[in-house]
Amino acid sequence: MSIFLVVLIALIVLALVYGVMLFNGLVQLKHNVDKAWANIDVVLKQRHDELPKLVEACRQYQAFEKSTLEKVIAARNQVHDAREKRDLPALGAAETRLRAGLGTIFAVAEAYPDLKANESFQHLIARVSGLESAIADRREFYNESVNVYNVRREQVPDNIVVGMFDFPPRQLLQFSEAEKADVDLKALFA
Repeated sequence: MSIFLVVLIALIVLALVYGVMLFNGLVQLKHNVDKAWANIDVVLKQRHDELPKLVEACRQYQAFEKSTLEKVIAARNQVHDAREKRDLPALGAAETRLRAGLGTIFAVAEAYPDLKANESFQHLIARVSGLESAIADRREFYNESVNVYNVRREQVPDNIVVGMFDFPPRQLLQFSEAEKADVDLKALFA
């Protein structure tokens, strides 16, 4: 066997091993994105289950704004539908509406001292606020996982493996500019 043939076989084996390593790295990143989404999904589900309790606690105060509660429930249902379909643009829009509705509930509750003093309401507000923080943290982790995955998909030589196998791009979970804006408290109490 000639030295040329040995070198050629060694190069082919190295190329195959390197290709397998690239493939396995992309598979791991793809599953990291799925795991990050599952983490968001768990917290969204928990919040989905808590919101009717919060709305019911507010509803017990007859004067509490019915339209605010209806908007929160409608947005909650839209978040649920988008989450189930894994429709990230729709989820971002629904999350924006839901967070605006929750902000309104929190602000309007200030005008109801009995409601603010209600232990159940306080517990639910704390629980929902904690879930909101967890969603923000997990959204950041998800977006970071998606970013790492998408960058690897585009880099050479990973893009060759991507072209040969099914590694579709993933979308970032983004909310609208309205969510990032400061709450207009004057408008809430006008």
